[in-house]
Amino acid sequence: MKNVVVLWSAGAVLLFGSVLLASETVPAASSQSAATEAAPQVPFVTPLKWKSTDVLIRPISDETHTVVSVKDPTVVRYNGLWHVYATVYSTSAMTWNMVYLNFSDWSDAPNAKLHFLDQNPNLTGYKCAPHLFYFTPHEKWYLVYQTQPPAYSTTDDISKPLTWTAPQRFFDRLPASTPRLPIDYHVICDDTHAYMFFTGDDGNFYRSRTRIEDFPKGMSDPEIAIRDHRNNLFEASITYKIKGTDTYLTLIEALSPARYFRAWVSDRLDGEWTPVPGADSWQTPFAGINNVTFEDGAAPWTRDISHGEMIRDGYDEKMVLDPDNLQLLYQGRDPASGGRYELLPYQLGLLTLDRSGK
Repeated sequence: MKNVVVLWSAGAVLLFGSVLLASETVPAASSQSAATEAAPQVPFVTPLKWKSTDVLIRPISDETHTVVSVKDPTVVRYNGLWHVYATVYSTSAMTWNMVYLNFSDWSDAPNAKLHFLDQNPNLTGYKCAPHLFYFTPHEKWYLVYQTQPPAYSTTDDISKPLTWTAPQRFFDRLPASTPRLPIDYHVICDDTHAYMFFTGDDGNFYRSRTRIEDFPKGMSDPEIAIRDHRNNLFEASITYKIKGTDTYLTLIEALSPARYFRAWVSDRLDGEWTPVPGADSWQTPFAGINNVTFEDGAAPWTRDISHGEMIRDGYDEKMVLDPDNLQLLYQGRDPASGGRYELLPYQLGLLTLDRSGK
């Protein structure tokens, strides 16, 4: 979520100046460019083609909130409803916070009411870029988000945003290995560990981990999992386990020439990540304007294919993705819009993999 560069870079220096000795270390990560003897099998055929809906979720103000964007969505299907948490920028509050909405079908999304999370006294002030999942060992829902440092809240009922607990930080003090500006945290678990991944506004992709039984405490010092350049590896990272395989998929947003997603695969969450051929460039992205068309009747309302989440096959901490049902809830904006980042009019739409040519 790029807003932190504008609003928080000075504060980040003050917040992140201390060192924490973590309880566990993560195995050393290789550079993205290192040779791989046996790369994991790619779970889809490239190049990909996507079809986008028109705008489904818009920034809708109420009596006490004047909002100009809705962005950074996290989404699960649970109890017959789609549950979406997202970021909004409020010009009335002059900060970023979050909203919640639910609906039974995507066609109902444009009419779904936005519930502002700052109405929960635990969640006032700067909080954004949410990531939602059910942590089975605790039988609780977790919402992970920026405060700027990574924080989480829990609830027993995601349909009641006023029930989220007060923020708790993953680190009492951020480790020295944390980049100057960490952004867009997400969590995924294997059978033994919980991993927290994020980017650093520096062209690098980072990971921490803790044992399942210790989560959410005991996160190790962040370590670089993929090295690249800021234009090519920027923000909005998200990692999934491919259903029925031993393959993990990571998507990370690139910055330029417009926002688009690149893809990597690995056979271990603590292993080396291999770029996916045919889903790793501006010309042939995982998802970008060069491989997205719009549904009949929908004008091309965005050039950016930006911060979002894939539709999961489930809602728990394993973050399982069905390769036969690939959809991406994403943020986009009017290509003619510009100006200050926090005022950009982001809205949400849905991509569905177009298999008509396969």
